[in-house]
Amino acid sequence: MIDAATAYSRMAALCSLSEHAESDVRERLQKAAIPVAEIQGIVDRLYDEDFLNTSRYCHAFAHDRMRFARWGRLKIRQALRMKGLPEADIQEALDDLSEEEYREALRATLEQKKRTLVHEEEYACRTKLMRFAASRGFTPSEIIDELGA
Repeated sequence: MIDAATAYSRMAALCSLSEHAESDVRERLQKAAIPVAEIQGIVDRLYDEDFLNTSRYCHAFAHDRMRFARWGRLKIRQALRMKGLPEADIQEALDDLSEEEYREALRATLEQKKRTLVHEEEYACRTKLMRFAASRGFTPSEIIDELGA
């Protein structure tokens, strides 16, 4: 078991390298067997010194998942909600996503899947594309717009 000062230093170093959610930090501290009362103090101090910032984390998470994992807004929203982040920060991060990059992520997702459906009938192919894109968090209207009516 490590003491609270060492735990704080480690979490501050971790958070200075990349954005982390409070739930991730709490989980790491619990695994390190830090008492609950000390965890709250460490988390509060990380917020006070701006190592933790929910708005900044939501923006980074949303941008990275859209750009690299090609997730849609619905899946990003759900993942952020599961981390217990404020709805206002989530909405702000989703609103700030570049519409052009978002459409490109959807287009790339559909193209990648379409290459695996070479010998499919048109209706079956379209259905599978819609289902796949929906599983990635894109809305039906976005998918239909991209596939064309």
